Amino acid sequence: MNPLLLTDGYKVDHRRQYPQGTTMVYSNWTPRKSRIQAVDEVVFFGLQYFIKKYVIEDFNQYFFGKPKEEVVKKYARRINNYLGENQVGTAHIEALHDLGYIPMVFKALPEGASVPLRVPMFTMYNTMPEFFWLTNYFETLLSAVVWLPCNSATIAREYRKILDRYAAETSTLEELVNWQGHDFSMRGMGGVEAAVTSAAGHLLSFTGTDTIPAIDFLEEYYNADSDKELIGGSVAATEHSVMCMGTNEGEYETFKRLICEVYPKGIVSIVSDTWDLWKVLQDYLPRLKNEIDNREGKVVVRPDSGDPADILCGNPNSTTEAERKGVVELLWDIFGGTVNSKGYKELIPQIGAIYGDSITLERAAEICERLKQKGFASTNVVLGIGSFTYQYNTRDTFGFAMKATYGEVNGKGREIFKDPVTDDGTKKSAKGLMKIELADGKYILKDQVSREEEKTGELKEVFRDGKLLKVTTLAEIRERVKAKTAVDAI
Repeated sequence: MNPLLLTDGYKVDHRRQYPQGTTMVYSNWTPRKSRIQAVDEVVFFGLQYFIKKYVIEDFNQYFFGKPKEEVVKKYARRINNYLGENQVGTAHIEALHDLGYIPMVFKALPEGASVPLRVPMFTMYNTMPEFFWLTNYFETLLSAVVWLPCNSATIAREYRKILDRYAAETSTLEELVNWQGHDFSMRGMGGVEAAVTSAAGHLLSFTGTDTIPAIDFLEEYYNADSDKELIGGSVAATEHSVMCMGTNEGEYETFKRLICEVYPKGIVSIVSDTWDLWKVLQDYLPRLKNEIDNREGKVVVRPDSGDPADILCGNPNSTTEAERKGVVELLWDIFGGTVNSKGYKELIPQIGAIYGDSITLERAAEICERLKQKGFASTNVVLGIGSFTYQYNTRDTFGFAMKATYGEVNGKGREIFKDPVTDDGTKKSAKGLMKIELADGKYILKDQVSREEEKTGELKEVFRDGKLLKVTTLAEIRERVKAKTAVDAI
């Protein structure tokens, strides 16, 4: 599709609505608020993908790379059928096609940076006066693409902070946190692009994922290389159809065949609550103790029904001993382990647990805390993080908005801003040209700056006139996220 049609309908005629003589529109992308308690900084991620995929690849393939007559005819047909015969015209579209590239500048903070609320992540403006209309024309497409990876990268970092904190308190296997948050979200996301960009955001803080295309995404758009670095990975795992096909009466044999024959070594995760989780833990696994004890690799017990914290940690109010103990304590009773130097129990390396349903930030913290209270290390369990976490969000989760704050009309600059009297202050925008400063590791906005000041500060040009000027790698982004997470943990 012609990327100029990837927009809201009201955008197409804004060119004529700006004042006569308009030659420049300068806008920014900013998270304005947070609907997640205690989160006041948002991880910046996704702009490089947007620029590579849409501003360069799609425009070159579906706009500049097509005959001008074909592009213009299709554009005119769509707009006229949509708005009726109107005065939008096509001369500006023809002129852009003749130019052969997008005449704009993007200036951005480093991707992976933690950006305080109300501080712009990037700014953008046109470089040729006749294309002033392009800047905010991009708002719809840019917003649709960028807010989700920022959201998911930020939320993943909150999981990482929780899991790091409890691992530091209770575990000697802190490296396992890389795998302790595992992305199970793909099937529940709002389409493939949402699934992939969200999963890529998850992989800034973890290496566990079942979203395979996120690895290709990071190789294609963030210069990662799975031959040289661990982008993301997973393990052999069953699903309910596998367990059901073995029949209820043959469930023990299914466990034995999987553990001893199909996967005699390595990690294998087995769905364990198709029928009776407590029977698996009190009957099947004790009968397979020797095989599991002597196996090279880990058997991971996977329940995903019921209250996650109660299932893993036990519910003192339950009527049966098994339910009172929960999965982790029952595994300890069967297989044992060691009491580490911090005084907490760690299961033998051959056994573990994962819970992959309805995990939230609050439940993750509750599970870790309840394990701690029972004397168990938090790293005895892995948490499968799904679309309940990553899809139940919107652009308003962090109040993302793209707003123009400066323009030029008849050769004179205009500082513009939005401040609705009926609003609570959330929608009040900055004003004029902007500069971002870094003070004590924190980004600070300085608006209403001069042209000369705007050229300085932490916002750096990453794109100009059809060319990507700076390529940021996954490794660099992960290092920024990790460094900030470590600082927040102090």
